Amino acid sequence: MIKSVNNYPVSQLFDIDAGVVYAIPRYQREYTWGKNQWENLFDDVLENDPGYFLGSIICINQSSDTLSVQRLELVDGQQRLMTLSLLFASVFRALKKHEADLDEDQKQELLNLKRKLILKKGNDQVRLIPQIQNQNSADYHAVLSGIGIIRECDVPHYAGNRKIFRAYYYFQDRLEQMPNGGGNHRLEAIFDFLDKVNRACLVKIEVASHADAYTLFESLNDRGVPLSAIDLIKNKLLAKLESIENDHIDAYYQHWNKILGYLGEDYSIQERFFRQYYNAFRDELKAIHQVPVATRSNLIQIYEKLIDNDARDFLQKIGTAGRLYSVMLSRGGEDGAKGLGKPLKDLERIQGAPSYLLLLYLFTKKEIMGLDNDHLASIITFLVRFFVRRNLTDTPPTRDLTRLFMAMIEKIGGLKAGDIVRAIEQQLVALSASEDEFRRKLEGPIYEENSGVTRFILCALAEQAMTKETWLDLWHIDNKQFLWTIEHIFPQGDNIPKSWVSMMAGGDEKKAKELQQANVHKLGNLTISGFNSYLGNKSFEEKRDRVDRQGRPVGYKNGLRLNEDLASATSWSVELIDRRTEKLVEQVIRLFRLENP
Repeated sequence: MIKSVNNYPVSQLFDIDAGVVYAIPRYQREYTWGKNQWENLFDDVLENDPGYFLGSIICINQSSDTLSVQRLELVDGQQRLMTLSLLFASVFRALKKHEADLDEDQKQELLNLKRKLILKKGNDQVRLIPQIQNQNSADYHAVLSGIGIIRECDVPHYAGNRKIFRAYYYFQDRLEQMPNGGGNHRLEAIFDFLDKVNRACLVKIEVASHADAYTLFESLNDRGVPLSAIDLIKNKLLAKLESIENDHIDAYYQHWNKILGYLGEDYSIQERFFRQYYNAFRDELKAIHQVPVATRSNLIQIYEKLIDNDARDFLQKIGTAGRLYSVMLSRGGEDGAKGLGKPLKDLERIQGAPSYLLLLYLFTKKEIMGLDNDHLASIITFLVRFFVRRNLTDTPPTRDLTRLFMAMIEKIGGLKAGDIVRAIEQQLVALSASEDEFRRKLEGPIYEENSGVTRFILCALAEQAMTKETWLDLWHIDNKQFLWTIEHIFPQGDNIPKSWVSMMAGGDEKKAKELQQANVHKLGNLTISGFNSYLGNKSFEEKRDRVDRQGRPVGYKNGLRLNEDLASATSWSVELIDRRTEKLVEQVIRLFRLENP
């Protein structure tokens, strides 16, 4: 079934002397990785030692002629290889701009980088062959053409709005942010990073057929996963405690399980808690073990030192922190959390988890620092506003947030009560994006930028018009899905219904597609609906007037203030989208304004 399994460095998978191409099957989905994945890959390579493991790919190898170009069908791993290819393209562009400053070895490395993306012999034969869905192939060729790797070709319409170009631009921005201390310092930093990319590892599994690939998928999914970092920390802790007090080991085991109960079953949350615990209390723990910041790669090392120092004290302190963390996650029925439920929920919903390390410190030191729940509520509410703006503008960048909140903890040392609140607010204002940048993001394709932030904003706009009597839980989950979901008024999707082609573009399908790509994800074209599946691609009039079986309005006449202008509209147009966008943007800016304290 399996022809070969090998652990290769990336440079070998893109071997400049090998006639190997990776073809993504036509049936596979389009390139879907977004900013989180691009950021994780870039940071993982940058922050870890050479040889970092990037995952695995599965290829079907049906070739028999070793002298010809070997075509491997990439059935698993297209997102990873496409991202690596775009990263290589971005590095090539960054180095090409400074070609005159390169020495002979560096120029050779630049040529090698080109040969990673196209074959030496092959008349512009790209090494990675994308599928054609959503212009993936055309967009990818346009990227390579734009930097002179292949012959000139046209850039497809709206390519800049699609994922391939956006990934390429993201990596460009990250490379521009490389250290620049004068001279060739930035070039050296880029070459060092390129070396890490080349030395990062992927497991390549080759099978002989699609049937073998399917069987392999099934087998991998049935085998479970290796021990996690949290499992290893638990094993270390219990082994240490058993050597000290064997008679109490069952009680210690129960205590550990209680901590995990506070955190829930989601491993990512468990791991985040253990990273944030060290980062929040680093100054107090540095006498035991000192690293600048806890990361995935050094987590086990950190906790081995803490456990070896005093296992019982560690268990007691991590248990207290876990209980407080559960309050922050809105999982604990903590009496002391009165008035914090809604702000904490909002912070979770706006993806403000990086700030939990600051809150963990404040919750733990609450009495010592003279804080009450009103102080904490003010801080959390301000954090919500900050993260609405941050998560839309990426200012400050995600990679900086942990260190920024750690620095914030240092700056509030010695302050009390209201002074702490004011100091935190001042720092958040200083870190936030400008009003102009926030406005620009709000006016653009906001849903494409960040659908989570978009949902939060729409729900907040709808909630501000509600009273106790008219309150609706727009975050209610039914069967693991939100009951209330984002509705695109002018529908998204490849097949635009005829009624919408007629209304938006006078029957011109090509124009309708262009208008869709330019406007469909704007704030003015979005709303909240509790019956999105009922509305779908129906005409504007049907969406507006839809009722359920009991005759209750479930379309745009559903009573939400957010839909007030839609309920009275007779048609839809680009002009109305722009007008509604302008109105909603002003409301959002007022709602999430960061006043300089």
